[in-house]
Amino acid sequence: MRKIVVFNNVSIDGYYAGLNGEIDWFIHDPEVNQAAHEMMNPDTVLFGRATYQMFESYWPHVANNPNAPEGARMMANELNQMTKVVFSTTLQEVNWENSKLHSGNLAEEVRRLKVGEGADITIFGSGTIVQQLEKEALIDEYLLVLTPVVIGTGRPLFKDVNKMKLELLETRSFKSGVVLLHYGMGGTHQNL
Repeated sequence: MRKIVVFNNVSIDGYYAGLNGEIDWFIHDPEVNQAAHEMMNPDTVLFGRATYQMFESYWPHVANNPNAPEGARMMANELNQMTKVVFSTTLQEVNWENSKLHSGNLAEEVRRLKVGEGADITIFGSGTIVQQLEKEALIDEYLLVLTPVVIGTGRPLFKDVNKMKLELLETRSFKSGVVLLHYGMGGTHQNL
């Protein structure tokens, strides 16, 4: 069975974005990206509308930009090749290569994807999708980029989810002040 791995930046006070989706507080650290890459092997990405539109407006153009850093071009090429499943009831189409639009039942589609062929499935951002899938006990691991920033208010990653016990799999700290936390569900979701 394929694993669902959430990869998200989180402020010290638990937000994955500002109230209006701001992510200008992220610390872009190539070492963190490399470490996260070593901890998961996805071939599919799940997106909500807003995160998909943000990624789609940026990443497809980076792959062929000779002025972009090599690490960014590599990531852009990987994202271009990955299957992107976009969950939205408002989008009419998705144009980024290897993208599929899904407007039906989120949990049902993710269950189908988990038992299908392929490598890990990851979620970047898309907090509402994370919250919905956590309520359905469909997330297997969290890679949280704990950023040394307090933003005061924003969108909490774990809004309206049940209490759960996570198993610490690995921790790595970086010169940038970022700490990468890798948690698993210990094989089951446990409501405390």
